[in-house]
Formats: sequence, C-alpha cells, structure tokens
Amino acid sequence: MATTSATSTTGTNIDVAGIVSQLMTVEQRPLTQLATKEASYQAKLSAYGTIKGALSSFQGSLTGLSNISAFQAMSASSSNSSAVSVAASSTAATGSYTLNVTKLAQAQQLVAAGQSSSSAAIGTGASTTLTFDFGTINTSATNSHGGGSVTGGVYTNADFTSNGNGAKTVTIDSTNNSLQGISNAINSANIGVTASIVNDGGTSPYRLVLSSASAGANNSLKISVAGVSGAPADTALSNLLSQDPANNSGQKLSETTAAQNAEFTINGIAVSKNSNTVTDSVQGVTLNLLSTTTAPVNVSVSQNTSSIATSVKGFVTAYNSLYSTLKSASAYNASTQTGAVLQGDFTVISLQSQIHSVLNASVTGNSGSVTSLSQIGVTFQKDGTLGLDTTKLNAAVSSNFSDVASLFATVGTASDSLVKYNASTSGTKPGNYALNVTAVATQGSITGNVNLNTVNDGVNGVGITAIASGTTINAFLNGTSASVALAAGTYNPTQLATMIQSAINGTTAFAGSSVSASVNSSGFLQLTSNLYGSPSGISISDGAGTSVANFYGAGTSTPGMDVAGSIGGNSATGSGQFLTGTSGDSSGLQIQVNGGTTGARGTVNYAQGYAYTLSQLTTSMLSTGGLLDSVTSGINRSITDIGKQRTALNARLVTVQANYTKQFSALDTMLSSMNTTSNYLTQQLANLPKAN
Repeated sequence: MATTSATSTTGTNIDVAGIVSQLMTVEQRPLTQLATKEASYQAKLSAYGTIKGALSSFQGSLTGLSNISAFQAMSASSSNSSAVSVAASSTAATGSYTLNVTKLAQAQQLVAAGQSSSSAAIGTGASTTLTFDFGTINTSATNSHGGGSVTGGVYTNADFTSNGNGAKTVTIDSTNNSLQGISNAINSANIGVTASIVNDGGTSPYRLVLSSASAGANNSLKISVAGVSGAPADTALSNLLSQDPANNSGQKLSETTAAQNAEFTINGIAVSKNSNTVTDSVQGVTLNLLSTTTAPVNVSVSQNTSSIATSVKGFVTAYNSLYSTLKSASAYNASTQTGAVLQGDFTVISLQSQIHSVLNASVTGNSGSVTSLSQIGVTFQKDGTLGLDTTKLNAAVSSNFSDVASLFATVGTASDSLVKYNASTSGTKPGNYALNVTAVATQGSITGNVNLNTVNDGVNGVGITAIASGTTINAFLNGTSASVALAAGTYNPTQLATMIQSAINGTTAFAGSSVSASVNSSGFLQLTSNLYGSPSGISISDGAGTSVANFYGAGTSTPGMDVAGSIGGNSATGSGQFLTGTSGDSSGLQIQVNGGTTGARGTVNYAQGYAYTLSQLTTSMLSTGGLLDSVTSGINRSITDIGKQRTALNARLVTVQANYTKQFSALDTMLSSMNTTSNYLTQQLANLPKAN
C-alpha cells in the first residue's frame, strides 16, 4: 500500500515520512506472503486446467470406441460398380455373391389429355376430392378376367389390387382448378405423386404428367374423382383425371411408363424388388442397381480389419497423450532439483492409479476368449506409456474378430437367436445373466366371425362383398379413434382385407400406427396392430352407410400384451417386446425378446470394455463434485479467502500508518518545543549578570 508523506515544519531533523515508510515496509510483509501463496494456488489451478483439457480429449477419443459398431465395420466391393454398387453395415456377414440384373425398377408415369391453356379454369370450381391409391395392375391369365392387355397406354380387362399402404387425397376447388393449380396442389400435398406440365406443341399443348414417386409394380396409380358431402363429381375434372385400370372405360389418362420391379438373381436365386436400392436381400448389405448386366457382377463382403487396427492405435495414442500430461504436471527435474507444480499431488497420483488399474484389469462378462489388452498386443512400457505390437493385434483380429470388439465397447450377447441386447445403465454390472420369460409380447388384434368366402348379398355373387359410396367405419387403433372412409367397390375376401388395411393406414389420425389385414383359413377378416405390448389394440364399429356385421360380424378383440420375465433371477419390467431389469446386478439391462416360447431362454452376457469403463471414469472425474472439481473448488475457496485476508490487512495497514504518522509527528512537535525551550533558556542564561 502507498504511504503518506509527513514533513517536519519545526526545524527538527526527524524524517517522519521516511521512518513511517520503513515501518510500513515491515508491516506489509504479510501481504507479500499472501501474494506468494495466491500465485502458488493460481499455478495449481492452471495445471489442473491443463489436466482437465487432457482428460476431456482422452474422453472424446473413447466416445467412438465405446460403441460396438466402431469395431464391427464391414467392407464390400463390386466387380462392376457402374452396374451394381454396394455398401455393408456392421450387421453384414462375410461372403461372396454373384448378381445378374435383367430389369431395373421404374415408376409409373401417366399423361392427361391436352389443354389449350395451363391457367384457364377447368370445370365449375365445385369442391372435388381426388383420391390416389397405389397398387398392382394384373393383366396375366390368372386375373379375374382370364387375362388382359395394355395398348397405347390403356388397359383392357385388367385387375387393380391396392398395396394396402393407404389412399391419399387432394382437394380441388375454385382456387386451384386450372391445370397449373392442379399440378401445384398435387405436389404440395406430398402424397407420393409428382405432377408436371409438358407443352407438346400441338393444338392443345398443355398436358399434365403424373408420376408415382416410388418405383415398383405395386406402386401403380388408381385415381378416383368424387364430389364433397354427397355432391356429384365435377364432370370436367372427372373426364380429365379419372384413372381406374380395372375399368375399361374409366381410364382418362394414358400410361407412358409402366411400373416395374427390379429383376435380378443372387447366386442363382431370382429376386424381384420394387426399388433399385435393395437393403433386405443380403443381410446388412445395400445393393444399388444402376444398370442391367450382360455379365455376372461379383460382390464380396469382408471384415474391415483395418478400421479396428486404426481404432486401437488411436486408443493407445490418446492414452499416451494423457499420460504425458499427467507426468509433466507432477515431474521432478533431478538436474535442476526442482519439481513441477503438482509434484507428489494426491489428485494426480489418484488419476494415474485409477486409469492404470482399469487398463491392467481383465474385462468381465465377456463371453469371448479375449479379455485383456495384452492379448491383442497392447502392453505397458518401462516409461509408463502404452506400446502396440501390430503383428499381434492383426493376428488377434483375424482369429477373434468379434472378441476384439467386445474388449473395448459395451457388448451384450444372447444365446437365444430371438433375444437381443438393447441398452444398459451405469448401474448395470457386467456378468452372465439367465433369462426366464413368463409371457411373450403380443400385438393387439381382432378376428371377425363372418366367412367372407361364403357371403352372398344376392346381387354380386358368392364371396363378393359390396361397399357403397360414402361408407365409413369407426376404428380404434392403439389409443386413437377416427372415422375411416372405405373405397366403394366390390371385393373378394383378399381384396376386401387389402382395401380396409389401406383405408385405415391412410387415415391421418393414425399417423405412426398401422395395421396389417388378412383373411384366415376360416375366411374370417383379421386385423393386427403393428405395435407390441399393452398400448396395442384395435376395434371397429359401424360408421356411415354400413354395418360391420356384413364383413366382420360379432368378432373378438385381443389386446396386446407386454413381455414379462426375469433377468439373472432378478425382477424385470416389460414394455412391448423390451424387458428391463429393475433390481440386482442386472438393474438397467434392457433386452428385446422377439417372440419364441416362455420359460428358460438361455443367457445374456453383458460386458463393459475398456473404452466404456474409462469413459465412465473420466466422466466422473470431470463431473461436478468429481475428483478434479473438488480439488479446484477447494483451491478457489482458498484464493477467495486470501482476497478477504488482503482486504482486511490493507484496512488495518491504513490505520497502522495513520497511527505511526501521528505518533512521530507528535514526537517531532514535542522535540521542537523542547528545542525552543532550550534556546530560550540558553538566551536567558546568557543575559544574566556576570559575577566579578
């Protein structure tokens, strides 16, 4: 702190300011000590900050390694990538495949009659509904007409069967009843149909072109035009857009491109798919069909061992970087006989010890033969770093591919092929757990009691069900109720099931839920929810213009049921197909039971690999209340306390300086007074008469 000068004004030789300044230098020594201590604390904080940064970087390098997929990368190659390109996921199996592509999948395209203007109004502008259904056009000899044909884009004696994915609607009224307006309305509805206008240069040049957004034979279009609220359909719109391939006179558009499946063989097995991107023919492999082939295309799928080697090398590098940081922060330089800021620090020693302990331990719960780092060539060196024997690593990867993966990541494996590990929590302990299933998850369903093969309304024939225009049913699906519009027509049992499935699945209120419909061996209608477990359920009842008794009767409803059982002898809770442990070492372990029987279902092995364990450890170290947070919080409290001590000391020094100044000023005044008295007495004595 600064000192205040005081100057003698009485002629004495006392330097009050100098004396006070020297005394205050002594008084201020505690401030210097506090500053030294604070600098030491700040240096430690800086060192701990460096360690936190290194731990965070180390934790980041572990994130990918904690996931089993990081070690399960597969690679795929094609001998002719311009015809067939391939990609493999972690679920793919090694193997070789030969492909021959004879057809590529394509989407149907339809073109409407030409119009003289793209902006002129078409029809009266009355509100009209366009209904788009997607399905298969059948002209084979096995159809209901004994065969059909297509000439000039128009079908004769064809059958149309909906694909059951749901019909979509678009509303046309006076605001959009031009050709351009219709095109815009269809595109804006995003219903799986794209519309465009082509000018062909003729007398009525503007032609509406409709394309199914999805390729494949089961995505052909059927377009129905109807009025709203029972009103008749607008004649002009109906004559322009109606398209029923099963009605010889109900086709107002012509087909320019027929919907077609991709046709190819895999190892001699014929395959037909509605897309040129095929993901379900070879497990874990995506085939992109780009052109037909004149020669076989060879596809090879193999383990991507190089990715594992790269991951393990990255792990070793990340650890060595962290170790170097910890060592530098706590090192002792023998030549200079000086130690680093954190030399001998308990926190650093504890960090090193805990990480070293994890790396030296074996992985428990791993069902494989590889349980330690040394088995894959990762060992500690004399200087404390990790070393990697790449030859040993490559040999381990080649002979124990999946075991190396489970050495690092969190892995769950089940002995039952219908049981799958799904998730775990921090409370789940590694181990081998017996699984016992007391109930298998089911889907909600209903089964009618009307034999659709023998129904007879006296008009349409045996086995034919007629649905009138404007018919609806009320459906309850997975907790949601809605009115479902049924498409008018006459249906055999299979067609009726498909139509009802399409109608329910196309109802907006049921978005996210769906049903599958079929006819069982007794001819009864069956509807099954896509959802498993207690929330799954379905029922139907009478709506407008129909009685479900005609095709469903007094059927039965079966609610969905959650899976139930125990894991490792401990209690577990079921939700749909997922069973989650709620107590004991298996608490938080979640598995999926995909059907099968009740009773003992084998075992589930759960292992926490090195990367996962270290990631959890570093998270706890860096978390609020963790090891580093506790020590730095303590240091910050000490620094705060030093600040308080400094403030109090500075306040005391002000008082001390004032007292010193006052005391020495008083002394100076007193000495000055005494000096004056002395001078006076001297003068008086000098003036006394002298004795002879």
